[in-house]
Parts: sequence; structure tokens; C-alpha cells
Amino acid sequence: MKNLVKNARFVISNTDIKKCPNDGKPEYAFIGRSNVGKSSLINMLTGNNKLAMTSSTPGKTLLINHFIVNNEWYLVDLPGYGYSKRSKTQNEQLKRIISSYVLNREAMTLLFVLLDCRHEPQKIDLEFIQWLGENGVPFSIIFTKADKLTRSALAANVNAYKNRLLEEWEELPPVFVTSSETALGREEVLQYINSVNETL
Repeated sequence: MKNLVKNARFVISNTDIKKCPNDGKPEYAFIGRSNVGKSSLINMLTGNNKLAMTSSTPGKTLLINHFIVNNEWYLVDLPGYGYSKRSKTQNEQLKRIISSYVLNREAMTLLFVLLDCRHEPQKIDLEFIQWLGENGVPFSIIFTKADKLTRSALAANVNAYKNRLLEEWEELPPVFVTSSETALGREEVLQYINSVNETL
């Protein structure tokens, strides 16, 4: 397989989409509930364990973080949602940051919604996905932490989640299953981004 990520580096962090890079390169944003394994996934995809800061404390990412990959496209790390220990004011501020980026950022080509494959469908995730649909936001789903389950339990959980979503959706967007520990799904996600880039 050709190396789909030759280089990746941090560019900028901020809370204001007006300060995001303005060079017209496509952006692929990653979002999920706090502690879903977002930073670990970003590091696995880019092959750089120190690129995105991982923390044992959920809710650490409070900024929009841009990383440039191959000098061709941006990987964007968005704040996690649904962390209960934040204050109401902080949660409102985060909601504003997330919705401002997701709804108004023209360079955002696709949003990857991360879901922990070990859990049943969570109300907050289903509501977020519903909100994306209502606003016509293009997205894909990435299940994380696949190494934490047996193959049969993983398949059962992923299928249960898909069936739950199909109660409200006529068809599902692309779905990927990943593990930051084993690099499962790395090639599929990167090739998908590559294929989307080729259509732009």
C-alpha cells in the first residue's frame, strides 16, 4: 500500500472559525463524545503518536485544532461534546464553537462522528447525528476501540447501532470500524478521504 500520510503537522488552535486557515484546502473534521478516543485515532491515522494530545481526563479538547496532512488537506480535531463535569457556561460556549464550525465552515468537506463501539446507542450521539441530518451536514461514522471487544460482540454492537439509526434514516453514511491500538481501519479511513479529495 502506498503511504497515504507522508507528513502531518500541527498548524493552529482557536475558538473562532474566522481565524481558521483560509487557503481553500479541504478539511476533514473529527468529533465525538468526550473520551471516545479521538486524539488516539488522529495519532493512529497520521502515524504520529504525539500529534494530538491524548489525555486520561475527558473533555480536554476545548479548541478547534488544525493539522495539515501531506500539505494537501486538513485534519481538524473538534472539541468533544457531552462531558458532564463542565459548567453550563462552558458547555454553551463549546456548543457555539462546534455549531459555528460545523454549520458555517465552507472548507469542511466531511465530518467524522466517532462512536465508542462498546456502548449501546447513546441519546446524545443520536441527537447529534439527527441534528447533522436536519442541517444537511455531510458525515461518516467511525466506531472506535474495536480491540476492546471480541469479533462477535463487535459485529453485534455495530449492527445494533446501524439498526437503531435506520429507524430514522433511509440509508446510512459510510461506516468505519477502527482501533487505535491495532491500526484497524486506518487504511480504509485514509483511502476514503483520498477518494473524496479526488472528486473535489
